Amino acid sequence: MTERRGDEPPRKRGGEPGRGNPPRKTPSSRRPSTEGGRPAAQRPRRPASDAAGGESRRGEQPRRRPDAPRTNGDDAPRRGRDSPAAARRDGPAAARRDSSAAARRGGEDAPRRAAKKTAASRPRKSADGARRVGPDGRPLTKRVGPDGRPLAKKTAAPRKRPSQKRRPPVRKPRVKKPPRLLKLGRPALRLRVTFGVMALVLSLFAGRLIILQGVDPDRYALAASRENTKPFVLHASRGSILDRNGVPLSVSEDAVAITADPTQTGKVASQLAGVLAPRLSSSDYATLMKKLTGKGRYVVLANKVSPQTWNQITDEIKERNKAIKDQNKTLPEDQKKPMLAGLYTEADPVRSHPNGTIAANVVGVVGAEGKGLAGLEYGLNDKLSGQDGKAMYEVDARGNKIPNADHTVEEPKPGVSAQLTLDADLQWFAERRIEQAVKQYKASSGSVVTIDTKTGEILVMANYPSFDPNKPVKTSALKNRALEQVYEPGSVQKVVTMAALADAGLISLDTKLQVPGSYTVQRRTIKDAFDHGTLNLTMAGVIAKSSNVGTIMAAQQMPVTDFVHYLKKFGFGEPTGIGFPGESRGLMPPGDEWSELTRSNVAFGQGLSANAVQMAAAVNAVANGGVYMPPKLIKDWVDTDGNQTPNQIAAPRRVVSESAAKQVTTMMEAVTGKGGTAPLAAIAGYRVAGKTGTAQEVDSACGCYRKWATSFAGFAPADNPRFVTYVVLQDPTNGRGGGFQGGPVFRDVMSYALQKYAVPPTGAKQPVIPITW
Repeated sequence: MTERRGDEPPRKRGGEPGRGNPPRKTPSSRRPSTEGGRPAAQRPRRPASDAAGGESRRGEQPRRRPDAPRTNGDDAPRRGRDSPAAARRDGPAAARRDSSAAARRGGEDAPRRAAKKTAASRPRKSADGARRVGPDGRPLTKRVGPDGRPLAKKTAAPRKRPSQKRRPPVRKPRVKKPPRLLKLGRPALRLRVTFGVMALVLSLFAGRLIILQGVDPDRYALAASRENTKPFVLHASRGSILDRNGVPLSVSEDAVAITADPTQTGKVASQLAGVLAPRLSSSDYATLMKKLTGKGRYVVLANKVSPQTWNQITDEIKERNKAIKDQNKTLPEDQKKPMLAGLYTEADPVRSHPNGTIAANVVGVVGAEGKGLAGLEYGLNDKLSGQDGKAMYEVDARGNKIPNADHTVEEPKPGVSAQLTLDADLQWFAERRIEQAVKQYKASSGSVVTIDTKTGEILVMANYPSFDPNKPVKTSALKNRALEQVYEPGSVQKVVTMAALADAGLISLDTKLQVPGSYTVQRRTIKDAFDHGTLNLTMAGVIAKSSNVGTIMAAQQMPVTDFVHYLKKFGFGEPTGIGFPGESRGLMPPGDEWSELTRSNVAFGQGLSANAVQMAAAVNAVANGGVYMPPKLIKDWVDTDGNQTPNQIAAPRRVVSESAAKQVTTMMEAVTGKGGTAPLAAIAGYRVAGKTGTAQEVDSACGCYRKWATSFAGFAPADNPRFVTYVVLQDPTNGRGGGFQGGPVFRDVMSYALQKYAVPPTGAKQPVIPITW
């Protein structure tokens, strides 16, 4: 192998004939001693430049003698297989290799092969340049393979040479490359992309601005205002509940709710708690201390505090602050005591009942939050409560109002007052009277209902037990039994049965019956309340004696479907239309195809149930000449300016003829006359029509009949009725009878009503009505 010297140009591979192989890189000191599987001594030698260092010719190059030393470009002897050290190392074997190589080359003038040959494929030459010959002197033939190509000769493994120190090859100085410059690429494209991104960002900002300012500005303005404003509820004044004459039964009075800011009251909590605890019955000292030293900036200390109590609290706080101020004058700045502050108030009206227990079961009560819990306060809550207002004030970082800052106020709409049909004076008297009767006869409860015959307005709806709504109330006492409690009405129901029969023309005052002591219906024996044999009774006698047997005998003349139709027209099984919360519609057998036994039981007041108002309204239809007047409890609605709007109710309806109603009225007058069952219900100077009732009640404990309900219904004057009063006692245990238990209560309440409303006697004498024949 030879190296390019001086300015000799690099040689190309596969050149013209006679040209040598391309130059190879100088082996480094770390290069192995073999190349391409051949020993270093067998590698072909490349022609070198001339000794003068000039360029070699492109055609032939002078060959160096085998014994001539190799030189680099600077004529320095080359260290390799041609060096003296290599000669000493190889000895005769190297000489033989060189001679055979010279023989193969065939002289200095032999042209080089154009094709690239590897060390394994070149023929080995002798030292003098001739071809190798065998022992017989003949030239050795080349061994070729099946494809015609010469086979590479096997070479012996290179002999391991002893290590020796070699001079490292001279390396060319590395030429520094110029720094690589950044290619700018395509600036026009880059500008277009940049402007496109900027346009997109600006369009997003513009779109957001349009949404904020044009599409939905109010919502964002409201969100911003919430951060800087604080709402305050302005409670609407609750409407009052008045009686028919304007007497207040339930009104709202001024009161306050005491609140505190713990960030201000924390340092003086003990002093403030000492001022508040003795005057606030709803909170004790420990509870107040916990609230005054708690977290946050708002806490409610007490509700429904009267103005008088709050004035007492503020007066004592002023006195204590005055004493603290005088004491701080003599103290250094760091020892001064803080002033008592941090208490505030809010409007919190309290519901008051100026007349105490009067109509308490009807009016009901209001809870601590200002909402109705029972009675009309609950049923009319939407109308009475009105609509709260709202005020928005700008506040500082601590939540305090900023003086003279912008604020908006939405004024509250006060509630509407309800004027009832009740008469407070008559209501009070009826409540006292039924209380006496309940206690006297040891009944569980009692009710009294009085109705104006011509209008259907309820003047009295008294119940006992009752309660004082100005004091804490038990839930069980809130019940309005006149509308919520149902029971089997008993013999008062016979008034309705006789009116239906008279209207159908099946009976009259001249109708005569032979009434036995008992009567069997579908194998069920029915008796009267008193023992008797066969009685010859008129229809007035049947009512006067309250005969169950006589009533059944008369009712059997009417078809069941017709009888059911009359009962529905009298309001049984349907709500009264008052709209009172919790009202019961009563119970009546479904359909109109009753059995004969069911029809017989219902005819004298068993087998169906009703409340006190339903029974009073049914009897009032007879007193009103056969026209049913829907009962009315709310007379007018009154606004804050005093304007009255009548309360609309259902229209009246005729249920029986006027003639039928008068005949039944005459029959009822016999009840309070001589020989009747309720002479104690008679009122001096007035004609009174009435009917007693004594009915069995089911005891829920056993599911059997062992309780009783005694009642009395009547109206006066009988010849020109003005009022109807109905009295019922539930489960009296000290005697049993509607005539002597309910009759006296009816008489007293009716007398009071006739006197108060100045209803004069008609002056007509009570007719003599035969009850027997």
